[in-house]
Amino acid sequence: MVMDVHGRDLRYFVAVAEELHFTRAAERLFVSQPALSKQIRMLERQLGAPLFERDRQGVRLTPVGTALLPHARDVLARWSAAEDAVARATAEQQATLVVGMSTSPGRGGLLPAIRSRFTDAHPHARIKLRQVGWEDATAGLADGTCDAAYVWLPLTDPDRYRWLVVATEPRLVALPETHPLAGRETVDFADLLDEPFLALPESTGELRDYWLALDARGGRPARVGAEIASTEETYEALVDDRGVCLVATGNAPLLTLGGVVTRPVRGVSPSRLALAWRADDHRELVRDYALAAQQVAQKSSPAGVPRTKSGGD
Repeated sequence: MVMDVHGRDLRYFVAVAEELHFTRAAERLFVSQPALSKQIRMLERQLGAPLFERDRQGVRLTPVGTALLPHARDVLARWSAAEDAVARATAEQQATLVVGMSTSPGRGGLLPAIRSRFTDAHPHARIKLRQVGWEDATAGLADGTCDAAYVWLPLTDPDRYRWLVVATEPRLVALPETHPLAGRETVDFADLLDEPFLALPESTGELRDYWLALDARGGRPARVGAEIASTEETYEALVDDRGVCLVATGNAPLLTLGGVVTRPVRGVSPSRLALAWRADDHRELVRDYALAAQQVAQKSSPAGVPRTKSGGD
């Protein structure tokens, strides 16, 4: 015998079975008591057996009702889980992943390649790129306005984040073309120790120190000629001869627009561009965007798979 029982009927049955009182069950379900009684009678007719005994002492489950109760609860629980899964899938289809950046992470098609792999897995998800000022070294991760971000290492407060290095590039020095060192093919960092440097805002913490190359100065403090918070400000400060600055190889074209040259530097470590996300963010979209970045970085790196890292690594 095939029976089509509605989920509503099972919810009504379970409520009465748990309350053993039609009026309280009706209040719990936000329906009228007569409507509830009618649905229970219809379910009993459909099953061909009574589910409850009703007398002056109250309401009790019949043996049939007792047999049905655990299965009804299981069906309702499974349906609730199915509704949750559908809701998550629907939300994902309509979801937007906000990816922050402080400068363009183009790097020979890096961004389109990552987007392509990500959209293969999530064709309905939307990626929104958000430009974030240099005052925020986390490019929107710290204040939660971005879900993932392309950042330069090192990160401030690194224990809060996980990251994946997507590009490792030598640092160059950017100089006004009239600078005495501009004529050299390569510059020793030792020759830059007395130069005024353009510095990131103090809010960037360790990242400011990194681009001033404090670790290569042997304890000597850096001279700060000006603070810069954008590519435009950097270019104008260089042309105005207010200082020199280190720049990642991939960002050099943003500054060499006329009046500025870049030269390789001996004595400083390479820069590392990373995709980062909050360590406590375990959402599928974030995870799969990071996976797409890992796959693209692996393909482009002869050294193999870049390792995902956190502040404890």
